Amino acid sequence: MRALESDFAPAVKSLVETLGKGLVAVIVDRDVKTVSRWMSGDTPRDEEQCRVRDTLQICELLLSGDSPSVVRSWFLGMNPQLNDENPAEVLADGRARDVMAAARAYVNAS
Repeated sequence: MRALESDFAPAVKSLVETLGKGLVAVIVDRDVKTVSRWMSGDTPRDEEQCRVRDTLQICELLLSGDSPSVVRSWFLGMNPQLNDENPAEVLADGRARDVMAAARAYVNAS
């Protein structure tokens, strides 16, 4: 999958194109300036890189069937698969597997 093979800066740029800097900042628990630095080539800690790559995989799955605006809304909305939490906050809590399961359920229901 492309998310696993991409360099870090392009991965962040791809996420920002779909989700926006503010939402990416929420997911990685950093500020918008930090996300901008990552887009310019700064390398974050391993945990942050993992969160970005996990989020990119989830985005790519969702983008296979929906537009970027729908995917962004999905990340912001309450999700019944996640006990009505929104996926962005669940990712910020480090629960990428839960969000991937919710994304798969969404894609399979579509």
